[in-house]
Amino acid sequence: MNALKEKHLRPGRKITDQFLIASVLTFAIVLLSTILFPLGDLALGFFESVLGGDRDAAVFLKNYFDFFGIWIGLFLIVVLFKGNRTMLQALKYSRERARGADGLPGNRAGNNFGGFLIGLALGFGCNGFCILMSVLMGDIYLEYSGFKLLPFLLFFLCVFIQSAAEELTDRWYLYQKLRRRYKAPWIAIFVNSLVFMAMHLLNPGVTFLAMLQVFLVGVLFSLFVYYYNGLWVAMAFHAAWNFTQSIVFGLPNSGIVSAYSVFKLDAASATSGLFYNVNFGVEGSIGSNIILLALILFVFLKNRRKGEHTDIWADTDQAAIAKLAGETTA
Repeated sequence: MNALKEKHLRPGRKITDQFLIASVLTFAIVLLSTILFPLGDLALGFFESVLGGDRDAAVFLKNYFDFFGIWIGLFLIVVLFKGNRTMLQALKYSRERARGADGLPGNRAGNNFGGFLIGLALGFGCNGFCILMSVLMGDIYLEYSGFKLLPFLLFFLCVFIQSAAEELTDRWYLYQKLRRRYKAPWIAIFVNSLVFMAMHLLNPGVTFLAMLQVFLVGVLFSLFVYYYNGLWVAMAFHAAWNFTQSIVFGLPNSGIVSAYSVFKLDAASATSGLFYNVNFGVEGSIGSNIILLALILFVFLKNRRKGEHTDIWADTDQAAIAKLAGETTA
């Protein structure tokens, strides 16, 4: 039994890192943070004034801003519990090259402004391509609605807060808890992606293809973290994807249509096609799943010989081993 543990579990693990316990804790933190820190209610009046009295758009913006409570909850859990503080390393700005578990040089770190811009470009490019294909194939028709700089920037900020909150939940907190316990990285990648998918099961218009895409997105973003130390890349990609489809082009974002957008969809004429689903938007399409799967394969094949970019728990493991050796010889 001890030999089996040594083979699959890391010395610095915590009991709360067990995948079922960690998953339940993650759900609990998200729920409690939303209840304890309803920050959107405090900002609703400001949002309404910026949006010229548009109550519906202000409420929609408030729903995005509510996710900032999850930021607060997660950071409190990480900072207040000493064993979790190592997770802060996965967020810090970095440009150095690191060595993976295989000893080979890692890729340039993703937690920098270059990585953030790459994430924005990938998110906009992938989502924009799906929308372009949908328009060219005649599945959707878009009409220009109007553009105002301040609301546009405010929506981007709040969409980033919402998207980054999901990344902090799954690709930061849950992912790192699982990496602290299990030697096999695929467990952290698979489980956090599965939990990410589960968090979207109650979205309007959910379909099998939509949930498959959410899972694939989780895998892709986890690979950014594993191979590039790229939590910033994942947050930027996620925000750009959501902002492009919801705020720029007015399409459903995980089944939910924004009350404000630069373009508006003629929903009555929309039809499901290769790159669009009438209930869930581009996220529920075969085409978007193919694009994400291709990205996953590209990232994996490009980096498969390089191993993990940054193992933030390596020192924790060494300390645990040293402590165990000291107790054994005492």
